[in-house]
Amino acid sequence: MNTINLQVPRQAATLRLLVEDKLRSAIAAGHFKPGQRLIERELCEQIGVGRTSVREALRQLEAEGLVVTVPHRGPEVSSITADEARQLYELRALLEGFAGRHFAEHGSDAAIAELGRAVDGFATAAKGDDRAALVAAKTRFYAVLTQGAGNVFVTQTLTTLHNRITLLRVTSMTQSGRLDDSVTEIRAIYDAIVARDPDRAEALCKHHIAKAAEIALAVLAHQEGEKPA
Repeated sequence: MNTINLQVPRQAATLRLLVEDKLRSAIAAGHFKPGQRLIERELCEQIGVGRTSVREALRQLEAEGLVVTVPHRGPEVSSITADEARQLYELRALLEGFAGRHFAEHGSDAAIAELGRAVDGFATAAKGDDRAALVAAKTRFYAVLTQGAGNVFVTQTLTTLHNRITLLRVTSMTQSGRLDDSVTEIRAIYDAIVARDPDRAEALCKHHIAKAAEIALAVLAHQEGEKPA
């Protein structure tokens, strides 16, 4: 009977994941802009790794929708239209409303405590100037929120949506006054979940997404209006 060696080199896999995280964070923080080319040679120099790790990381980010490969140009950061963003926010509002409701109904005390720590982490990041830390803190909040709902398929779908929304998150959060409002909104979501109030938790989740969508869509519509015909 033939035997198959299923072992993989752990160090290589770990390095690839680290490169993925670095590139994902750089895109989320706006270091790499939508439409910007991602040249392997330059990325290798900036990150300090070989082409294989960079190439594999770019493939993963392409699967997540953060990177697109353009014929004769190679990989570049994905762009998103106002109409695509509207559709993403609509679906996200439905799913996060569901997540907030189910978290309030079924979330464990330990999960609620973790959500509270995520809210505090975002509030702290909102006081600083580190965009990458801000996006990471907000991403952490959403991860805890969706996991606390206890539906693995909602979590998987929202993770995919959040990867695309990452392209817009800095845009919406850095508009005048939005960051303070965002902190207030997610604290309200947390308070509703602590109170085990599913109707309020669902409504507040949808309201939070609606406010973020309003700002992001206005910015995108303005940008598209400035493009030459």
